Amino acid sequence: MRRSARLLPLLPAVVLLLVFLGGPILWALYGSFTDAGLTGASARNPEWIGLENYRSLFTDPQFPRSLWLTFLFVLGSAVIGQNCLGLTLALVMQRANRVVAGVVGTCVVAAWVLPEIVAAFIAYAFFFRDGMLNQLTGLAGLPAVDWLYEYPMLALVLANIWRGTAFSMMNYQAALNDVPPEITESATIDGAGGLQRLRFITLPMIKRSIATNLMLITLLTLGTFTLIYVVTRGGPLNASTTLPIMAYEQAFQYGDIGYGTAIAVVMLFIGAVFSIAYIRMLRERKD
Repeated sequence: MRRSARLLPLLPAVVLLLVFLGGPILWALYGSFTDAGLTGASARNPEWIGLENYRSLFTDPQFPRSLWLTFLFVLGSAVIGQNCLGLTLALVMQRANRVVAGVVGTCVVAAWVLPEIVAAFIAYAFFFRDGMLNQLTGLAGLPAVDWLYEYPMLALVLANIWRGTAFSMMNYQAALNDVPPEITESATIDGAGGLQRLRFITLPMIKRSIATNLMLITLLTLGTFTLIYVVTRGGPLNASTTLPIMAYEQAFQYGDIGYGTAIAVVMLFIGAVFSIAYIRMLRERKD
């Protein structure tokens, strides 16, 4: 009885999650088994077609390529880029004076608080053939590079690192503040260098924060759409078509809502796999 009373305040949150999270997920799962369309008869009365959308998806030559590009985008911009750069900036700001820390923090957070559409247009203007990046490299006598045509995924990875590093930086700042200073001071007295303190003291003590940060930025990056669509629109020749772009094209450009929803369900499954893996990491750290 007491346990039920303690859980009662959580009931509104559970109901909201079921309605606004569980409901759309179940509806998307149902839609992926139909021939729902954007217009026409299939839009008014979609028919149940079973696994046909998934059969078409797994035999579509574009799907494995989009899956690979999504993996590269998440690995490069989130797991490696945002995570490592965010930790580095947090470590630097911990030791920097207030002026340097304030300037660096403001510059990094400014990109994160911008509306995503604005950040995407800034990234486009930066990597465009006549954009800021080529203007800067031109001052050094380097030839202009059409980044969005020759290296679209590299441009998107760098743009997303710039856009989202602040999130990791703030997470790691909070984690580093919880590391007892007397432990690092004792290690310094014992002769441990900076890298040794980082490897054997700091990183082990913030492992749970690292796992949590990796889970959050992985899920956020997996669903990135606006940045990619504005900067490259999945081109050239599908060279930057990740799964969110592919789902959008199938659903809203080609009008095949059921097929696009099947892609979204696959993305949901991939996100669930990553979440389970990171949650297991957190539990192992706790044990």
